[in-house]
Amino acid sequence: MTIASPHISVKNLNVYIGEAHILKNISIDIPDKKVTSFIGPSGCGKTTLLKTLNRLLDNNSTDVRIEGKVLVDGEDLYAKDTEVTHIRKKMGLLSQRPFPLPMSIYDNIAYGPRIHGERDKKVLDEIVERYLKATALWDEVKDRLHGPATRLSIGQQQRLCLARGLAIEPEIILGDEPTSALDPEMVGEVLDVMV
Repeated sequence: MTIASPHISVKNLNVYIGEAHILKNISIDIPDKKVTSFIGPSGCGKTTLLKTLNRLLDNNSTDVRIEGKVLVDGEDLYAKDTEVTHIRKKMGLLSQRPFPLPMSIYDNIAYGPRIHGERDKKVLDEIVERYLKATALWDEVKDRLHGPATRLSIGQQQRLCLARGLAIEPEIILGDEPTSALDPEMVGEVLDVMV
């Protein structure tokens, strides 16, 4: 039996923010096509770990220092020649609080595909519709796609951010309590979409 190499491999990860040592010697292998959960009390470093996996924390910041290795498919995320946009295309990050971009509903979903080179309006229209339907938002917003995303309810914003994250078709979805703003009946549907 052949054991596959891990999709994400964290080796002796230490994260310092200012003088605080937030993550201490974290080592974990996360397999491909599996749901992995980090559970712990508030303030224990779960969100910091997720941000480290998506390079939202960076050594370039004046008060952040990262030591150790984070490998995705064998590629070191923190190597000097690593291209950050390429890494972020592999990973979608869904946070506890939704952060719609200050643009229209349509442009929120089309933003990622455009960054990664998609220019065909018909293809973008299909992507927007597909992921708004996948997150049960299409029927609620189809008549106001060019209206501001910030005018949506919190639950709608959460589903919009999920649709935006899925629109780039990431290999990995990192979630930091991504269903916290949703009604209980919507949580199951959203988790199905993420899986």
